[in-house]
Amino acid sequence: MNEEKLLFTVEAEDEDVRIDAWLAGNIDGMSRSYLQKIVKEGGVAVNGKIVKANYKLRENDEIRVSIPENKEPDIEPENIPLDILYEDSSLLVVNKPKDMVVHPAAGHYSHTLVNALLYHCHDELSGINGILRPGIVHRIDKDTTGALVVCKTDSAHRKLAEQLSVHSITRRYRAIVHGNIAEDELTITGNIGRHPTDRKKMAVVPEDKGKPAVTHVKVLERLRGYTYVECSLETGRTHQIRVHMTKIGHPLLGDEVYGTKKCPVKGLQGQTLHARILGFVHPETGKYMEFEAPLPEYFQELLRKLSV
Repeated sequence: MNEEKLLFTVEAEDEDVRIDAWLAGNIDGMSRSYLQKIVKEGGVAVNGKIVKANYKLRENDEIRVSIPENKEPDIEPENIPLDILYEDSSLLVVNKPKDMVVHPAAGHYSHTLVNALLYHCHDELSGINGILRPGIVHRIDKDTTGALVVCKTDSAHRKLAEQLSVHSITRRYRAIVHGNIAEDELTITGNIGRHPTDRKKMAVVPEDKGKPAVTHVKVLERLRGYTYVECSLETGRTHQIRVHMTKIGHPLLGDEVYGTKKCPVKGLQGQTLHARILGFVHPETGKYMEFEAPLPEYFQELLRKLSV
């Protein structure tokens, strides 16, 4: 049977974590129960030896996960309308709507952005990230809206990935957060890594753990009990804005993972976060380009309701 093999090295911050919990927090889109099944069937080895689900990790452990290929179905093109901000022969920039997953994963193989891209672009998508993520260089959360770049060629993909790795891509987000922020501008720092007890969440961790993260925040408007802000990413860690804003006591409105468990605004689904500005050097022309995704209607309506 053909298998997809995933390789990982354990960092110090993950000492003593159960391997099934660690895998669930580090392999996107696969449930803990499904990964436990893989472990039970002998699909996970640590330092060359098959382990059980309750194995406790040690720093520098080498983990090999063998995922049966037949668990990965064909991804079908779907005629889902795309809001395209820009397109040429190398790439396109799309304005992703709320409640849309960027790429397929176990148990969720349809109605994603990738399904829509396959219909729109046919076979013209980079293949560097495999059959589940064609064209995808970076992603945003399911309930985050806004600008996302997609590559059609492997050459463009590699060059944009390099810009991401050195943090030279411009990314400015709009958000509504709980409470009134006193300062007009501030910078939030703090390494981001896996939450020490909830492995599906991220958290600000000690300086010797996680990865450095910097978020610049500018107040745009103070609302009734909330603040409308622009967040500029100096780095691009997983859930960075959501984690950093929670760290300073101003979680995002609608964020039931890092903020309040029950959203105070009826009908709001997920965090109020929008990728407004995306800028990068075009991988083929060498010219800097910047794109702006307009605020979605739900976001504009919230601003009107919450204005003083």
